[in-house]
This record gives sequence, C-alpha cells and structure tokens, in this order.
Amino acid sequence: MRQPFKTNRERQRGFTILEMLVATVVLVIGIVGVAKLVPVAINLDAANRKDSTALVIAQREVNALLDQPLGNATFSDPQGIVCPAASTCDLGNPAQPLVVVGSPVIMFGDRPLINYSQAQVAGYSSNYTDPDNPTHASYDVRWAVITFANAQGIPFAKRFIVGVRRQGGNSPFLPITLDTMVEK
Repeated sequence: MRQPFKTNRERQRGFTILEMLVATVVLVIGIVGVAKLVPVAINLDAANRKDSTALVIAQREVNALLDQPLGNATFSDPQGIVCPAASTCDLGNPAQPLVVVGSPVIMFGDRPLINYSQAQVAGYSSNYTDPDNPTHASYDVRWAVITFANAQGIPFAKRFIVGVRRQGGNSPFLPITLDTMVEK
C-alpha cells in the first residue's frame, strides 16, 4: 500500500523563528538580571568582610583590656597590636569612680556607643592597620573605662566599652561596639 503524500510542512518538526526569538529574549533578560546582581553581591561581601574584621579587632582589644590587673592604670604592648608600640594605653582612673573616662560615649537606647564624631583621646585610642588586608585597611580603635572602686579608692571592677570602625570609605554599617565588665 502506498502512503498518502504528506506536505513538507507536516513532516518538519522543530521551532519556528518566532519561538526562538521569544526564548532568546527570555534568556537574555534572565542573564542580564543575574549579571546586575554580581556587583551588588561583591560590594556586600566586601562590607561584611570589613565589619567582621572590625569585630575581630574589637574582641582582641577587649581581651587585652580584660587581661590587665584591676589595679593597673596603664598598659603597653611591645608588639603594637592592641596598644601602639612604644606608648602606653590607659585603663581608667580609680580616683574617678563611676565616671566614664577615655573616649566619649553616647547612649543609643540603653546601649553605650563610642562617639566617633569627636577626636581621639590620647591613651584611649589607637589606629590599627590590618596586615592581612591587601589594601592595608586602617581601623580606628577607641575605648572608654568606668572604674568601680571601694571607699579606699581600690578598684574592684572595671567596665570597658570598646569601639572599632574602618577609616575611610563609605560603609553602611555602624562601628562595632563591645561592652563588657570585669570584677575581681
């Protein structure tokens, strides 16, 4: 038996030019949308890295302050990591109990924050340059101390408020602030 003759149009299977154009437009719109997200993701990643570095620096500073004996009014760091090399950093003033000494502090609700709108206070601040950062990012490290002393002026506790922020550049993040207390 002979099969009926089919036209060329019936035998051909596939996409029309119009279908290919629509698919190409949808694909290009998707690729362009994702490509626009890449710079945003890179900028957010860089900002998060700066924020994380500031937190590590603040934690290192807090640990160094907490390691000091309560009776010490100053300390030094020969390596210059938490206190500038060849200088001394202050640890509060037992003659001024219950007074914020050092970098100015402002209250944000019930949380204290270091006030970066004012100049650094000598002995209660330092600049730290991150040696692991290829851009050698610099951080402004500041702290304030509240000393708790008995009637004889002997300190029995200290509260440390440490703030760190990256210098230069525009960052949408607030400076990192850690607030802790040591009592012995």
